Amino acid sequence: MSVRFAREADLPAMLTIYAPYVERTSVSFEYTVPTTEEFTARFRGITKQFPWLVWEEKGEVLGYAYGSAPFERTAFSWCAEASVYLHPSIHRRGIGRKLYAALEVLLRLQGYTLLYAVVTTDNAPSVDFHLSCGYRRLATFPGCGFKLGAWHGIIWLEKTLSSVTSPKQTPAPIGEVVENDQNLADILAKIPLS
Repeated sequence: MSVRFAREADLPAMLTIYAPYVERTSVSFEYTVPTTEEFTARFRGITKQFPWLVWEEKGEVLGYAYGSAPFERTAFSWCAEASVYLHPSIHRRGIGRKLYAALEVLLRLQGYTLLYAVVTTDNAPSVDFHLSCGYRRLATFPGCGFKLGAWHGIIWLEKTLSSVTSPKQTPAPIGEVVENDQNLADILAKIPLS
């Protein structure tokens, strides 16, 4: 088992993991599963700046986590949003926590100071997970999304990654901070992931 950077070859496996969240739950507010082309474009856009990690066991991708921009304006440049999706076979094994720990290390190295998560109000296990990872509740927006015949709310959660009084530069792209999987492995060897 290992954490490594996601590659385009992983996209079919990640899309297979993501699809049930779209089709059967309110965890994702998307109505339709992205096409391979749409998912590839999303992956390429995100990975220009942010880390996208996979959890792999015996050559099989069973989960993934990535950072993204929660807001568009330049003043928000030091904020990131975390997302994680796991295959049902690895729920409750601490894999999400390990992926988040790795993601947080990388985002901190890039220069991000605040990390957000957006969770649907009917996903209490995810809210509890984020709280146990050091997030705090910021806001609840009840009934703001309609999916699968019902209204669902969202909860915004926040975690401080670092405190910087006056940043000298915006966060660096992940490729400038961590060059390859070996460099990533060296960084992650310093934190407990197993």
